[in-house]
Amino acid sequence: MLSYRHSYHAGNFADVLKHLVQQRIISYLTQKDKPLCYIDTHAGAGAYSLNSPEAKKKSEYENGVGKLWDAEDLPELVKNYLKLVNQIHPEKTRQHYPGSPWIAKMMLRREDRLFLHELHPSEQAPLNSLFQRDRRAKIRQENGHQSLIGLMPPKERRGLVLIDPSYEVKDEYQTVVKTLKEAHKRFASGTYALWYPVVDRHRIDKLEKQLINSGISNIQLFELGIRHDSEEFGMTASGMIVINPPWTLMKEMQEVLPYLAETLGEEGEGNWRAEVLVEE
Repeated sequence: MLSYRHSYHAGNFADVLKHLVQQRIISYLTQKDKPLCYIDTHAGAGAYSLNSPEAKKKSEYENGVGKLWDAEDLPELVKNYLKLVNQIHPEKTRQHYPGSPWIAKMMLRREDRLFLHELHPSEQAPLNSLFQRDRRAKIRQENGHQSLIGLMPPKERRGLVLIDPSYEVKDEYQTVVKTLKEAHKRFASGTYALWYPVVDRHRIDKLEKQLINSGISNIQLFELGIRHDSEEFGMTASGMIVINPPWTLMKEMQEVLPYLAETLGEEGEGNWRAEVLVEE
């Protein structure tokens, strides 16, 4: 199935969490002079117009990044995230929102490499356009799960893998665990960030147990909810599971998640988690 388009959801609360975590990881990894490899298994279009018919259909960004644009007393980490996000706006019009490829493009250095995978035909043109003059990037219209394994280990022996599927297909929850286990076998020192939506909490509980029992160590989980679990409202929360996280990440997220839950939560139901699933 290839019906999912992220343009309908750009800038929502799940994007805020995902891109804040991505920004913090890349910021940490680029502190060292050594080059690194960034791999995005489900890249999407790379960047999105908030004035597009898709984005305007539900205007999900208004309850995500839109609330932060107008908020006061922002934590420093949220300020840093918004400073990066706002670079995409021509003349500060707040009409665009970056995808994970755009964030990686802006943060990575000349010596770093990017591998971006996207199967959806309509996402290819904007993604190619975004990177048409960027020699660091390789764009592949391939299955990101399968292609990732072939890239392991990267020659840099340092890097971030972002796995961000739509979970349209129900067995995707099992597929991501299989992908992570196989990639980790080949590149155990890499940092892996897995995004997940909370629509059915039982699926997430099962995903967590599978990763806990996977034999992989040093796994942390960060989750942001805008409502209590309820299938009535669709996606009520989303999370990032990070393997080999920066040592600073847990403290940073414990500081920022309470603010995001209070600011983005609906009807006082905002909630958050920051947990070690498997010790280092």
